[in-house]
Amino acid sequence: MPNRLLSKSKYLNGLQCPRYLWIACNEPGKIPEPDTATQHIFDQGHLVGELAKKLFPGGIDVPADDFMGNIALTKELLGQRKPLFEAGILSGRTYSRIDILNPVNENEWDIIEVKSSTSVKEVNLHDVSFQKLCLENSGLKIRKCFLAYINNQYVRNGEVNPEELFTIQDVTGEVTATGEGIRDRITQMFGNIDAPVCPAMAIGPYCSNPYDCPLTDCWEGLPEHSVFTLYYGGKKSHELYGRDVLNITDIPAGYKLNDKQRIQCACVVNGQPYIDAVSIKQFLSSLQYPLYFLDFETINPAVPLFDGARPYQQIPFQFSLHVQATSDAEAQHYWHLADGPQDPRPELLIQLHDVIGNEGSIVVYNQSFEQGVLSDLGKAHPEYCEWSNTIISRLVDLIVPFRSFHYYHPTQKGSASIKAVLPAITGHGYEGLAIAEGGEASLRYLDITYGDVPPEERARTRDDLLAYCGLDTEGMVLIIGQLKEVAR
Repeated sequence: MPNRLLSKSKYLNGLQCPRYLWIACNEPGKIPEPDTATQHIFDQGHLVGELAKKLFPGGIDVPADDFMGNIALTKELLGQRKPLFEAGILSGRTYSRIDILNPVNENEWDIIEVKSSTSVKEVNLHDVSFQKLCLENSGLKIRKCFLAYINNQYVRNGEVNPEELFTIQDVTGEVTATGEGIRDRITQMFGNIDAPVCPAMAIGPYCSNPYDCPLTDCWEGLPEHSVFTLYYGGKKSHELYGRDVLNITDIPAGYKLNDKQRIQCACVVNGQPYIDAVSIKQFLSSLQYPLYFLDFETINPAVPLFDGARPYQQIPFQFSLHVQATSDAEAQHYWHLADGPQDPRPELLIQLHDVIGNEGSIVVYNQSFEQGVLSDLGKAHPEYCEWSNTIISRLVDLIVPFRSFHYYHPTQKGSASIKAVLPAITGHGYEGLAIAEGGEASLRYLDITYGDVPPEERARTRDDLLAYCGLDTEGMVLIIGQLKEVAR
């Protein structure tokens, strides 16, 4: 029965895409299981939700594992006039589970929706407006609606303090405005759910707004260089697709493209890379030897694990450093990977300080990330503040010649990320690595550090982390070498 109900999650599915809603209700087996990264987000949300309950002492958990049991128990507990956690409300064919339902005054209730985000988003207002409707249809009187979300300025000091971790914002007015027309939308959604055939939907901006849709089959059949690979295509990509232009080689002459997009299209047509040798030489001439190629791997938990850390702050647990003394010297590799559940930053700082000299460029890829990590390290450990500022002043961002399209290869497909650039310019890539992406590296580190992982798996994962992070910096060495060749 639950699949044929309209829950708050399915209501949000329906707002995003009628096809997504129909499949969620009629053929839920077609929706892929969440991947590791998505599951981690869910797990973080669960942890945040548990902490939010501490804001309402004396509250009652309503077990959620039994669907109808949860609904029946909620009805019984409402009369006790205590805060209820995960209360289930079924009204007709609409169903909602409320994070926190808090009694106020003589016969009113407040809705408190808990989010692991750091601000109020429009989708949250739609979420709460649906909950409010379900509750009111069940005869409950709702006084106010609140959103409890993460205060990203909170700094942990000892045990996590929920009073400081959360910002609780009154969103009653916004929810009321968002709820205008909700009954008509729900009626339309039930018509969709009950339709015998799944509605057809073209690709549109809603495919990734407010969330990435898991139904990726809509994208099957597009050409390799589709208009959706256009560099920062955005609205242009959707506009071209709406005009039945699928391949960027078929974009009409005179269509408004910027210089980078024109370079991309020309490269696909002629099958050759674009090389601005003069600009590349200028970039290379800015490098001062010895060169230090630096990359961090980080974790950024919603609830900070260590004193002196903020929610979602990037906490480095690993670095890789390749050092090239002269332009023709072989690069030497240095690395550090934290071991154990303690705060990894102090030891990482000691190790990094010991291997980075006082002169030479520090080459990174996408500078804002490393700069932010170094800045936070200096603030958290004031004895290193001056040093970290000096390191930041020496950073050189290797993404610049690629983001500026001084070099562009058609296999990059509109991307200037190192994952696209490294194989395009050097022929080397991340294929075959057990860990091949930064988010995956973070999750695997969390697993082996805080999870119940056998020793052999832990050792293997550490090797995989070293290989991945090491390739990030070795790759930068190879990219610089190849830039020298193409700019001759």
